[in-house]
Amino acid sequence: MKNLGFLFAFSLLFFTACKNDSASTSAEATPSVPGQAVNTPTPTANPLGNDESAVPAGPITTVAFEQTEYDFGMVMEGEKVVHDYKFTNTGDEPLIISNAKGSCGCTVPDWPREPIAPGESGVIKVQFDSKNKGKVGGGLQSKRVTITANTDPVNTYLTIKGKVDKEATEGES
Repeated sequence: MKNLGFLFAFSLLFFTACKNDSASTSAEATPSVPGQAVNTPTPTANPLGNDESAVPAGPITTVAFEQTEYDFGMVMEGEKVVHDYKFTNTGDEPLIISNAKGSCGCTVPDWPREPIAPGESGVIKVQFDSKNKGKVGGGLQSKRVTITANTDPVNTYLTIKGKVDKEATEGES
């Protein structure tokens, strides 16, 4: 019976030691079975998964916006505000806007999908829907649009802001 317990403890130690060795292998590890590939994780452009992207691969350019912030003033709840953000490719390579994303579903950008040649201009149209955003007397709203392009930095931010008023109902003042 003692031998069985000793054998069990030794086996447990042996298998645990094997697990620890394989978990601490480096990227230079060789396959444990001939012909089997080593699964080495490959780095991603942005391992954090947030909106802050790394410098894009390939040629980069520069972009200049006439304005990056637009104040629409006061609107009544339910109105849609549309603003055109004009820009120029100020670099030496074609500008490629790969994405434009609003900070919420109420802010929708429309951007050129084709490359913008150096020296050429374009427009990013942003629509803000004030539905359910109002407050009696005016509630401040500020929304951001993230533009991702072959620029350094890769992201440019546009802001659309203003106040959204709402009709007072009984019980509200």
